[in-house]
Amino acid sequence: MLSLLSTLVGLVQLTSLYQIAADGSLNNSGSSIISGYSTSAIDTIPSDTSSTVELEEFLLIDLAYQLRNEESNALDIVKQGFIRENRGGSLMKSLERIPGISNIGIGSGASKPLIRGLGFNQVMVVENGIKHEGQQWGADHGLEIDQYAADQVMIIKGPASFKFGSDAIAGVVDIREKAPPSENGIGGTVDLGAKSNNDWLGGSVNIYTRKNRWFADGRITYASYGDFRVPTDSVFVYDFGVALSDHHVRNTAGKEFNFTGRVGYIGDNVRNIFSVSKVSSKSGFFANAHGLEPRQVDAELHDRSNRDILLPYQEVDHTKYINKLSYAVGNNLLEVDLGYQRNDRKEWSQYVNHGFMPPVFPSEMPYPSTLERAFDKEVFSLNVRDELFLDKHMLSFGASAEYQDNAIGGWGFLIPEFKQFSYGLYAVEKYKVNPRLQLTGALRYDHSRIHVYEYQDWFPSVKDASQATESDYLYRAVDFKRNFQSLVWSAGFNYVPGDISFKGNLGTSFRVPIAKELAANGVNYHYFRYERGNADLSPERSFQLDLGVELNKELVKLSISPFVNYFPNYIYLNPSFEHDYLYGAGNQVFNYTQSEVFRYGGEISATYQLDTHWSFELLGEYVYSHQLSGDKKGFTLPFSPPPSGIVNVTYRPAFQRHFSSPYIALDYRLTARQNNIVPPEKVTPGYQLVNLRLGSELSVAGQKVNVDLQIQNLFNTKYLNHTSFYRLIDLPEAGRNIALSLHYQF
Repeated sequence: MLSLLSTLVGLVQLTSLYQIAADGSLNNSGSSIISGYSTSAIDTIPSDTSSTVELEEFLLIDLAYQLRNEESNALDIVKQGFIRENRGGSLMKSLERIPGISNIGIGSGASKPLIRGLGFNQVMVVENGIKHEGQQWGADHGLEIDQYAADQVMIIKGPASFKFGSDAIAGVVDIREKAPPSENGIGGTVDLGAKSNNDWLGGSVNIYTRKNRWFADGRITYASYGDFRVPTDSVFVYDFGVALSDHHVRNTAGKEFNFTGRVGYIGDNVRNIFSVSKVSSKSGFFANAHGLEPRQVDAELHDRSNRDILLPYQEVDHTKYINKLSYAVGNNLLEVDLGYQRNDRKEWSQYVNHGFMPPVFPSEMPYPSTLERAFDKEVFSLNVRDELFLDKHMLSFGASAEYQDNAIGGWGFLIPEFKQFSYGLYAVEKYKVNPRLQLTGALRYDHSRIHVYEYQDWFPSVKDASQATESDYLYRAVDFKRNFQSLVWSAGFNYVPGDISFKGNLGTSFRVPIAKELAANGVNYHYFRYERGNADLSPERSFQLDLGVELNKELVKLSISPFVNYFPNYIYLNPSFEHDYLYGAGNQVFNYTQSEVFRYGGEISATYQLDTHWSFELLGEYVYSHQLSGDKKGFTLPFSPPPSGIVNVTYRPAFQRHFSSPYIALDYRLTARQNNIVPPEKVTPGYQLVNLRLGSELSVAGQKVNVDLQIQNLFNTKYLNHTSFYRLIDLPEAGRNIALSLHYQF
């Protein structure tokens, strides 16, 4: 087995690494070693391992560095320690320190990822091998992931459709749970946290056990928080002044309750893990920035308590069942992932009639008057992968299929019900020319079919409803079917002559238009606009060149990742001269359309270890987007992040009496002014922030506890985040926040 692994890897250092792991989780897991980022290789990276550890006469090198050298795409690997030290209100908030990663913040408890300025359905989120399917098309729809259950996260920047299919056109966030316990016995972890800005309190408890081949574990997470505070006492919501009580953003409190359970069998050649999880949250929308009547908010009612959740608010329950089977024999690895998930989302708001809507909500309706919208998505997923290791070749073949059933409800309409079925086939070869050079080629075919159902208004579009005929109940959506297919390819290289490595990848990617882009026809109350889909949209395509240079020496580490990207038919929402009066209050109509887009940019990461105590770090990112055709020719793209950088100084004291691995880190973030906007966006001023982090492993009553303390926005700076959900109403980001995290493992 070891000689086979040596042939696969082709590097002496990695051979030593896998000799170490032969009696541990690598061999027991049944996972492949260097098998590409679609397999469970990421599970093998120890969460608590530093870049260099001496163990049983072997040198354990940075496995994350080696994985990056095996993939021609731009790649970042994040471990639990990083998440804990940078923990925010959501997983993506915790990851925003990584160059090229930003998020659309929705209050303080939810956010959605942006990779190099692209997001929504252009970024795929994968959890334990299964594509996460929520209502990710909305800026107000957060990512339904328990960040305490995320042990390791791999972020792929740039198109990855050849491995993952549609929606991976901008990149992938691949989230993995903790690897199964490697020894018999019982253990677990306890995480507790508190945040000062919004009085956040919560934590997570995990318990696991293993006996011989079998293991089981479970996790429960709970959090509750109040309205977050900003460094201002008033904001303007579309030219209407709104006073804030004691700097609190009215009705942004929330709570979250999650649980996860796993049971698995680990054999010599077979591994099977079945998991079930449920993420439930309830959070308020800023009461003065939702609906068509922000002036009618009862401020006195909302300001009585900072922890109540009143109308308008959202409730989301996301349930997943995943079964992962791996079978390894000889030089072949077969993996099968089966998944079922249900995303049940409800948006609650006070009923307000507009246009021809009746002044009083009819009592005979099958849902309450406060249910503005409901989205219920059921998804069945199948992934099959077969990997074959032959001398200098690693061949990977795969197939995936997904079926969606999407239902809607509530008195407000935006998108109709639809069903969608997709499948794809792919092949990847990695050819090791010599120990220093690897070539990669990939080809994939996909087919998708969507069936959109008709939707008829529940009220007639006439002044006198008693005189209405059937034709007066207007159809907002018609019944239609669309078929999409695509063939994409990718070619890349990795060259590692020594301490420096080079990589490059040229490829195509695609994205199938979603139901909202094809068939939206209603008021988006979050943006005070009317959105209209286009059933004739073609699949979004992308051509991208990624390059990378990485230097990995003992004292200096440097990584530079430039990219060039071209979309011949980028899909975007374009404002028109029309205004809607049937369903809103004269809202401007926005139409989905397509245009040519050219983008380029990159990231840089540099670390210098001055001595055993002091280290310095520089992180930077830049993205430029330019529309080449259409009504917005010459403009950029929405939510384009401005150039930004972080200068970090970290000090690790020498005292060890009561502390283990103590650290003090200071981040100085500089973000440039964002002048490149697309209407109705506004120019966002630049800003500077200082964040402080410190922590250590403490010995308490003979037990070791990790303590991490953050002071975010140390000087309580008032600033605007260009990618924030609330940017259009000039609502600044949260003020100073002191966050404490405690982690205990037993």
